[in-house]
Amino acid sequence: MYFNNFRKISYSFNKKDFKAVTDIMSRVKVRDGIMDNVSLYNKYEVKSGETPENIAFKHFGDPELHWVILLTNNIQDRYYDWPMSEQEFEVFIKDKYAEPGGIHHYEITQSSGPQSGNGPNDYSHKIEVNSTTSGATSVSNREYEQRLQDEKRLIKLLDTRYVDSFLEEFINLIRV
Repeated sequence: MYFNNFRKISYSFNKKDFKAVTDIMSRVKVRDGIMDNVSLYNKYEVKSGETPENIAFKHFGDPELHWVILLTNNIQDRYYDWPMSEQEFEVFIKDKYAEPGGIHHYEITQSSGPQSGNGPNDYSHKIEVNSTTSGATSVSNREYEQRLQDEKRLIKLLDTRYVDSFLEEFINLIRV
């Protein structure tokens, strides 16, 4: 469904025969003002193993609208920007680190600004420091990578009331 809306261009593979192909170089980005408008979205936490298609079916009633979820969350690479399942995460950790429990970095709570996070998976109040800094605590490789996955799990789902308008706007922009 996503590429059905793209315009076709004439392309030659051998400098003689031209074929109509989908212009995959076209791209549409959701405007920042719309991305930041919290009234248009519902927050959602992706569960282990859920795919954009699963969530689109549950939320929109149509798995073909998975690209709306990816686009509205600025996910450009489904395999690296989407959270891994628990099994994929375990394989990833073992492949990436010789010592998953080894120290990745040290951190402290910042002295100015917010002193705590907004929820259990918010570490924005922490800053990376040297191991010799007073009060520094270690963060393991596993914990560091888990934090990155937890960030990816929090997505925004476009309110179903706005899907038709979103699709209409997307079609108008992609065909220009």
